Amino acid sequence: MTIEVQIMRLPHGADLPLPAYATAGAAGLDLLAAVAGDISVPPGGRALIPTGLAIALPAGYELQIRPRSGLALKNAILVANSPGTIDEDYRGEIQIIILNAGTAAFTVTRGMRIAQAVLAPVVRLAWVAVDQLAATARAAGGFGSTGT
Repeated sequence: MTIEVQIMRLPHGADLPLPAYATAGAAGLDLLAAVAGDISVPPGGRALIPTGLAIALPAGYELQIRPRSGLALKNAILVANSPGTIDEDYRGEIQIIILNAGTAAFTVTRGMRIAQAVLAPVVRLAWVAVDQLAATARAAGGFGSTGT
């Protein structure tokens, strides 16, 4: 299934390619850094990285922003609010909050693949207030209550 999404290149990202799937079976599109110059992110630091893109999602969808597994494994670079969500009514620039969880500074360069984006349907809920919830075997157990 293919869903059309409107995309607009902003002036500082006009020369960069549009996000693309790296392989035919990839779920995520690679997002590129539209930085003017190199940005060094110190260990434990974070930075807001522009992509030079704005989008208009169709109703009922979100764009999830996720870390790239290679950056996470090799450089300990994470998306700070992973997964980030681009809502259907947001029209500003897509920017990525990266976090350096590593022990060395990490340099973001122009055109670097910094995150991936996955289109996902959104199902809205309607709260139903009740006085009691149905019982389960787990009950209120959490945070390791089912074992390791």
